[in-house]
Amino acid sequence: MTSVLIILAASAVFSVVAVGLILHLSHQKSWYDHIDERKIHNGDIPRLGGVGFALVFIITVTLISFFTRKIESGIRFLPCLAGIFITIAFGVWDDFRPMAPRLKFLMQFVAAFCIIIPGYTFKRIIYIETGALGGFLSDLRWLSYPLTLLWMVGLANALNFIDGVDGLAGGLSALIALTFALIFFSYAETPQAALFCVSLLGVVIGFLVFNAPLPQAKIFMGDCGSQFLGFTLALLPLLEEHTTRAALPVPYAAALLAIPIFDTISAVWRRIRDKKRIDSPDRRHIHHKLMNLGLGARGVDAVLYGLQIVLGVLVYISVRVQGWVSLLILGITYLVVILFFTIIHFLNRRWAPRAGTG
Repeated sequence: MTSVLIILAASAVFSVVAVGLILHLSHQKSWYDHIDERKIHNGDIPRLGGVGFALVFIITVTLISFFTRKIESGIRFLPCLAGIFITIAFGVWDDFRPMAPRLKFLMQFVAAFCIIIPGYTFKRIIYIETGALGGFLSDLRWLSYPLTLLWMVGLANALNFIDGVDGLAGGLSALIALTFALIFFSYAETPQAALFCVSLLGVVIGFLVFNAPLPQAKIFMGDCGSQFLGFTLALLPLLEEHTTRAALPVPYAAALLAIPIFDTISAVWRRIRDKKRIDSPDRRHIHHKLMNLGLGARGVDAVLYGLQIVLGVLVYISVRVQGWVSLLILGITYLVVILFFTIIHFLNRRWAPRAGTG
């Protein structure tokens, strides 16, 4: 427990220092966020906060790998660090000079391959090992590679889509990292994967010191930060420990990340329906719809944080109980998300028709 608290505190403190330095430098160099149809802020606000906390995370997890003396797992994790670094580097490039969608996807696929090559993939869909749902669902085999590739690239973009309100992407990421940490701690006393989650939680907390809507964020994470968070959160359930379970099955991990996933699916469907480019910005994401209903940034954060906490509790319980009860609770988790998005959609159509019907 002492090591966990040290990692959490150190990650948060160094993140505060790093993001603070980026904030100061950004004002000096006039590195401000550009405004488009998706953005809701006014004024000159720096956009490179993600650089600070992402680099602190890389340094921290490297030290964790060294001090936990798991040299073999540390060497195996090196390609993952390369993938994270690629995500950060091209995210910074995208912040300064927006990349063409094809090039952005190409770089994301390259980064995702860095995760797949050392074998960090989804191994199965469910926890049931025998019976009617065994076999294929318990061993994805070659399907694990395209599934993991789609998962990594999809999440990298999903966090970018939902990063539209002060404190939202960061707060959701912190809650998701916390839940992953609790799940990993339930496997073993101090697994390395859980320490990585704690480090991510710490660096995001440090960033939220500057990004919380009090009354307005001082700095944004930018595409660099949102893509890094999406990519890293996608990696966490793939981290393995020498316990009775390997990588977290995809339905459980997806349920925990259901808010950005469902928002992204809705956005893609909406743009295909309206015959627009998939990457075209709009103001019809879930946070925009909540704001159409009269909520401010704090209200949007409170509602979606609350939903994320509910999802985290349900996913944690479903992982712990296993078997058919696990599948039942997992189904309830997805039902909660579907009901939430459906209710907000129809409330938005009814009470805020001028904001769009998507």
